[in-house]
Amino acid sequence: MDDSRYEDAIVRSWHKNVDAWTSAVRGAEISSRVTVTDAAIVNAVVAQAPKSVLDLGCGEGWLVRALAGLGIAATGVDVVPALISKASVRGGDFRVLSYQDFAAGRWPLKVDCVVCNFSLLGKDIVGDVLRAMPAVLTEQGHCIIQTLHPAYAGEPYCDGWREGSWTGFSSDFTEPAPWYFRTLSSWQQLFSDCGLQLKEMLEPLNNETGKPASVIFVVAAAKD
Repeated sequence: MDDSRYEDAIVRSWHKNVDAWTSAVRGAEISSRVTVTDAAIVNAVVAQAPKSVLDLGCGEGWLVRALAGLGIAATGVDVVPALISKASVRGGDFRVLSYQDFAAGRWPLKVDCVVCNFSLLGKDIVGDVLRAMPAVLTEQGHCIIQTLHPAYAGEPYCDGWREGSWTGFSSDFTEPAPWYFRTLSSWQQLFSDCGLQLKEMLEPLNNETGKPASVIFVVAAAKD
């Protein structure tokens, strides 16, 4: 399967799992989110004291609502209209926008923070999105990315496509999305190639396992 077919499979999976994903998030069925990663991304955003946030790949909208509850103006965008519908039912600013449109400069506003919370799963499209990031950020703005920690995402430790899995999720989920694995050094090189500078790397710990539950990259537009 070539890269474009993998990228298409990611989007197709999310179209098929709208209801299952919404139920899992709103029913607090994903233990790592409940115990570690949800709070970790909220805290990482709050630490930057943004006045405006774009949640890129917002899913059913929980992060936008969490930030709104803290007085932070946030907008969520996603390529899946049904997820945007689910998000909008609970209130907030949500819009349909594909990564391709974002990469093409079709997001109209500058923001203090763009958040990608477990939403950068592809290969080439991720680079396209990151290259568009500096034009969207305000002068002191940041992009915050939370993803699986490469050191604990299984073997082998080299860049490449991995099969998706819904292990640990309910039987309502179907057709798991593939995802593109990057090593830590590959992430850093990608940031550099896309005109971004890594400012901070956080490793939220799972207290039960003693291992990082994720990695959070805080990046900004590289200065000349």
